[in-house]
Amino acid sequence: MVLPLLVRLATALVAFLVGSIPFGYVIGHLFYRTDIRKSGSGNIGAMNALRTLGKTGAAAVLLLDAAKGVIPTLVAAHYSDTLASIAAACAVLGHCYSPWLRWKGGKGVATALGAIFAISWPAGLIVVAGWVVGALIITRYSSVGSMLANLAAPFALYFFTRSIPETIFGIFVAVFVIYTHRENLERLRSGTENPISLFAKKAH
Repeated sequence: MVLPLLVRLATALVAFLVGSIPFGYVIGHLFYRTDIRKSGSGNIGAMNALRTLGKTGAAAVLLLDAAKGVIPTLVAAHYSDTLASIAAACAVLGHCYSPWLRWKGGKGVATALGAIFAISWPAGLIVVAGWVVGALIITRYSSVGSMLANLAAPFALYFFTRSIPETIFGIFVAVFVIYTHRENLERLRSGTENPISLFAKKAH
């Protein structure tokens, strides 16, 4: 029993550390001489990168943040769906509570999406569709799309995997992403939330 526990703890730690790499901050600092935390919403995720760094920078942040969810989850999935779920959850937590940024970070959306794709690519497509419907069809708010997408995650994961641990991960991200968007919810209520501008130029 000791070895499985050690394996799970090691998986959780490695996935957390991978997830904690603050690519939004790194790309902004290295290639744009900009601290993304001091621009726009102050978030290190792809949507603030779009507003702050432009489309190329945002695409890089999105792909790298998603990779933080994909890689640990895929590796762990070779052993068990339980281990994959642990890796997925810890990667998301690492992104949101990065020790390199004094335990602050992003909102976990791209990293969660990467993990969901690693578990089940059809479920990942459902989650992406949820974002499109919420952010581009129903509203113009990325936050709405992100929350709607992750609310769909547990249903999509259960439908395509029938795995209880992976469905529990879906429930976790559904609740957690709403929690990380609590400030967005306040802005939505007050009418001050920033809409998506796909053609926005980077901030100066």
